[in-house]
Amino acid sequence: MNKTLTLLAVVLATAATTFAGDVSKKVVVAPQQDLFRAGEVQVDAFAAGAAGNYNNGSVNGFGGGLGVNYFLTKYFGIGADDTLSSLNGNGHTYNSTQGDIIARLPIESWHLAPYALVGGGATWGTKSQGDGNVGVGAEYRINRGIGIFADSRYLYGNNGLNETLTRAGLRFVF
Repeated sequence: MNKTLTLLAVVLATAATTFAGDVSKKVVVAPQQDLFRAGEVQVDAFAAGAAGNYNNGSVNGFGGGLGVNYFLTKYFGIGADDTLSSLNGNGHTYNSTQGDIIARLPIESWHLAPYALVGGGATWGTKSQGDGNVGVGAEYRINRGIGIFADSRYLYGNNGLNETLTRAGLRFVF
């Protein structure tokens, strides 16, 4: 009888460990998708304000525009935009078309990417001319497809062009 009880205890102990399985829990974390990435195309819609000197006169204007950017890497891209604004409320319009090289430094945990840009283009108003620009800005990415941004550039050129062009708007990312 003792042999039978001992054998039964060994069989039950073996069976209990066989059916117990692994009781540890494994947590599976989905890989994080970067908000700012290489190869993204961005379309900007923005409000803009201009202040400074142009054609030997003071300019203050408000308007808006559209732009498109393409990021070759996560950190470097190119962009083009066109801004149309009214000057000094006098009915004259001002148009600025710019092309830029963009360098950004994404901070994924904050959804933020400060950036710098440098480039050139053309400015039309009472006189037309080529110009150069340099500026800084920041983008806050709401999700992978939508962001908000603000930046300001210094435009310089002939005909007394010496002004800032400040933009703020929505950025759609593809």
